[in-house]
Amino acid sequence: MRLVFCGTPRFAVPSLEALHAAKHEIALAVTQPDRPAGRSQDLVAPPVKLTAMAAGIPVTQPEKIRNNAEFRANLESIQPDAIVVVAYGRIIPPWMLALPRLGCINLHASLLPRYRGAAPIQWAIAMGEEITGNTTMLLEEGLDTGPILMQRALIIRPDQTALDLFEEMAVGGAPLVVETLEGLASGSLKPQAQDHAGATLAPLLQREDGRINFAEHTATIIKNRWRGFQPWPGAFTALEGKKLIVHRLNVASGVDMDATLAPESGHVVVREQRIFAACAGNTWIELVELQLEGKKRLAAAEFLRGTHLATGMRLG
Repeated sequence: MRLVFCGTPRFAVPSLEALHAAKHEIALAVTQPDRPAGRSQDLVAPPVKLTAMAAGIPVTQPEKIRNNAEFRANLESIQPDAIVVVAYGRIIPPWMLALPRLGCINLHASLLPRYRGAAPIQWAIAMGEEITGNTTMLLEEGLDTGPILMQRALIIRPDQTALDLFEEMAVGGAPLVVETLEGLASGSLKPQAQDHAGATLAPLLQREDGRINFAEHTATIIKNRWRGFQPWPGAFTALEGKKLIVHRLNVASGVDMDATLAPESGHVVVREQRIFAACAGNTWIELVELQLEGKKRLAAAEFLRGTHLATGMRLG
């Protein structure tokens, strides 16, 4: 097929590579502009741009696409059979949706209609899901509401973080994109409408999503949110007015907490160079690796040697 590929981050790279390996003609790769990154704020090219250039695929990086006459003329001159969209990061305008004869095919990292939105991998883990998966769908103007083409489930392992799952789902989604195009070309694949009543949302993450809520969340929920919000916004709280980042934590099971403490949420217990905090539902979380604002990242025992944190103090 003659394709246009729209994608930006590392997650989209395996799909681009798979389409190229399958001998489709990728007439154009559309990706976001280079962005400043790091302390030096040097411009960094998105992974899809680097991959496309290495494969000899033409690249364009429009800042805007909705009312971009030059970009529209370029795509119309290509006359693609399909436009493949994988984590592009831009809303596809109506003129673009209507352009290819087979439509705009999107790879979405959830089992739609669950977890529609910008952060499906993160929220699936944060909500304690044990199964997720990839979906290919036909894009329409609604947010991830288009007809489903193919789906493939994937188990979320108990200690898997979003960072771990991103790569696994990116690699697993690539062959699904290729199979979807084959099915559309042969006519064997028929789009199926989503059950909108079963839809849930996975909105763009905000910094405050990483704030640990000891009062309302159990230890298990806190652990799941920590797993889901890696590498950003992570998990953090406050210690005596300073930000305290929790880089590693575990649900504390089988630890005999003194019942006479009657701890309130965020209440700290220090025992044998280990740090525990009380959570909702009479549960406890162990803070394994921490970083106080302006300080180094440290294991709990080392943290306690240089920071005043004792039983009876509270976090948050």
